[in-house]
Amino acid sequence: MLDFEDALARLLAGAVPVSEVETLPTQSAAGRVLAQGLRSTLDVPPQDNTSMDGYAVRCADVPAAGAQLVVAQRIAAGSVGRVLAPGTAARIFTGAPLPAGADAVVMQELCAVAGDIVTVNHVPRAGEWIRCRGEDIAAGSEVLAAGTRLSAAHVGVAASVGAAQLTVFRRLRVALFSTGDELAMPGEPLKPGGIYNSNRYTLRALLEGLGCEVADLGIVPDSREATRAALREAAAGNDLILTSGGVSVGEEDHVKPAVEAEGALDLWKIAIKPGKPLAFGAVRRRVMPPAQPGAVSPADGAGAAAASFIGLPGNPVSSFVTFVMLVRPFVLKAQGASAVTPRAQSLRADFSCRGDPRREFLRARINTEGGLELFPNQSSGVLTSCVWADGLIDNPPGRAIGQGDTVRFLPFSELL
Repeated sequence: MLDFEDALARLLAGAVPVSEVETLPTQSAAGRVLAQGLRSTLDVPPQDNTSMDGYAVRCADVPAAGAQLVVAQRIAAGSVGRVLAPGTAARIFTGAPLPAGADAVVMQELCAVAGDIVTVNHVPRAGEWIRCRGEDIAAGSEVLAAGTRLSAAHVGVAASVGAAQLTVFRRLRVALFSTGDELAMPGEPLKPGGIYNSNRYTLRALLEGLGCEVADLGIVPDSREATRAALREAAAGNDLILTSGGVSVGEEDHVKPAVEAEGALDLWKIAIKPGKPLAFGAVRRRVMPPAQPGAVSPADGAGAAAASFIGLPGNPVSSFVTFVMLVRPFVLKAQGASAVTPRAQSLRADFSCRGDPRREFLRARINTEGGLELFPNQSSGVLTSCVWADGLIDNPPGRAIGQGDTVRFLPFSELL
């Protein structure tokens, strides 16, 4: 069996980043991957300003607590004051530019005012409560690098330097379908031996959470021809085809021979738990008929000779774990993202368990003492464990975990 790192390396080697870009309003760019780095054309903040409501002063005018100064001006955010004359103070409000000549701000709680005289009951230090010009961002500096997957904070930074638009890679197009005659959709009655198709919902939500454009092809019957037809349809205008179930070698597992007939496939057994079976390959694109005048070809932007294919196991937790640990990095790289691996935390195990010969991804959550609790049933069919948990413990092969041991924890905030 392949170890996890080898499987991930093979997947990433096969991920071809999209090249098409689009320009979006900055307010609509969260969740997308930046295609062109962003440099600031201005300093942020653009001038020295106060971070506190209070009084702008010259430190030389307040050699001791109790100094009295004439309040000569009032400066609100959005206005500009006059040069601060010696012996005077300026009433100033958070965010307002510092008047020339002032070198500190004394917070209003340390001052007393009577008429136009302020008594300063604090000896300020030069620079106190002042945000200096350019202390956050200097003009000409790169504030966002190409390949950044944009968060709310990233688009806020872009807005702070005046960027109204951002150039991002187009969304990755992913076709999704499930196989299995036993599957039913929620809302339908269950026939004897049937189960509801949770993987379709889980995987679609995971893909959309990564910013993908998802073509949901539903449930494909357990037949080779139906599976081949679905693959041909999926390959026509998508970058990636993602399936769950049918990747084993049983008589009713038709995905493997169907993909081999329509392209090429590697079927891997990965030394992880839960998981193990994963299929990776490609499905050829058929020659598309010429588009009608003014129409957009369904293959537009997906002009490669083949669409990538990943087949996940059918057990719901296996499907979930292999997605977040293996498919997610593949998708991020294909989207043009530069950072594709999750950041781990080192936390204390407040439990003990035996090791497994395979690398385990254990569902766990953080307790009120800052340690980790383990979900009692780690079966690959218990999807409620993924709702209960805060993340996955990445446990090496053969390692038993003892109470108080430090383990590697991957929070779902890094995986979803």
